[in-house]
Amino acid sequence: MSADPYRDWLKARLSVELGVREAEQAVQGAIQRRGWPALRALGPRDVVAVLQDVYTLMRDEYGDARADKWLEGTTLDLARFAETMPVPAQPTPGPIAPAPRAVKWGRRAHDLPLLLARSHAEIAGRSLAAIRQNPDLRALERAAEWDCQATQAEVRRWETEEMLSKLRADHARLEVADQVAAAAAQSELLGLNVAELEEAAQAGQPVAGQLAHTRLMAGQTAAFLEAFTPLIDLNDADTPLTMLSVDLNTARFSLGVPLHPNVLRARHALNYAQWQAGDASENAPQVVQAGRALHAAQQEAQAQLDGTLGAARAHQAALRDLAAQVEALERRALQLSQLGSDALSLARVRLEWRQVRTAARVQAHRLEEALRLLEALVSE
Repeated sequence: MSADPYRDWLKARLSVELGVREAEQAVQGAIQRRGWPALRALGPRDVVAVLQDVYTLMRDEYGDARADKWLEGTTLDLARFAETMPVPAQPTPGPIAPAPRAVKWGRRAHDLPLLLARSHAEIAGRSLAAIRQNPDLRALERAAEWDCQATQAEVRRWETEEMLSKLRADHARLEVADQVAAAAAQSELLGLNVAELEEAAQAGQPVAGQLAHTRLMAGQTAAFLEAFTPLIDLNDADTPLTMLSVDLNTARFSLGVPLHPNVLRARHALNYAQWQAGDASENAPQVVQAGRALHAAQQEAQAQLDGTLGAARAHQAALRDLAAQVEALERRALQLSQLGSDALSLARVRLEWRQVRTAARVQAHRLEEALRLLEALVSE
């Protein structure tokens, strides 16, 4: 087996489009720009990064249609290649059974899965080193490489969870600020409504029930503002909306299935079962069972990928509609101001603008979270 199969695959694919010399230059240029070690074996995520560079060049030279078609077909082929070829793994030096430091009590519970995943990855790396040094175990090397890739994918999964946890916390801070700002706009409108109803009541109009209800709502809103305004920076509510424009083509994220930790774990189990079965590997019960487990893991990973892509598309469409409403309300407020409209009409528009903007930000945040998760599946 090649020591750098993904680099070889990449050069072969790029040579068809660019020529052998240009393909080599494209790969070396991508490596240098990213500061990767020159002799490091490439993995599928590295290949995706290089393909993106070549895609940008092809769009300029051949146009979007041909470049898009090329990238889609090449990415799908890469996903199929990743199903058969483990990433060349560097063994971890040291004894097979490491002596990890004791975990201190009081550590946050969500830190523990990442610590455990890193320990498993270290053990897998040391096991691979031992297997490569023992001639009697050389036939087990491929299964051990899948094991290394699976444990590293599990580390990546929990690192992604940690990143998303921090991102969600930042998003929550802005979303609470939006709600407080909307409540402040509502308080302003309710105050004007109360004043208007009081004038109507003094004029003898039958508005007692409506006035009492409006005063009640004004009091509730004031209590909310008193409790939450000190907890946030109201200026956060004026942070511009994040308008992400990204291609959510399924083919672009096709690597999310073969690189899913559960799929890699099942592929390792299949290779291990084949090694145990020896010459009768194809028909051995444990091999058949492991093959079924791999198929089930692939289906589950595909369902998860489709679900995340579907949610991202829904958030993207909702954000687009809400952003258009925000712009329309901004134009409406400006128009009312220029025409010297009454304060009540302006307050109504400002409240609606705040409410729609709050909803738009929620969609923008959910879209960003989905995109960060998708990118973590396939990016370098």
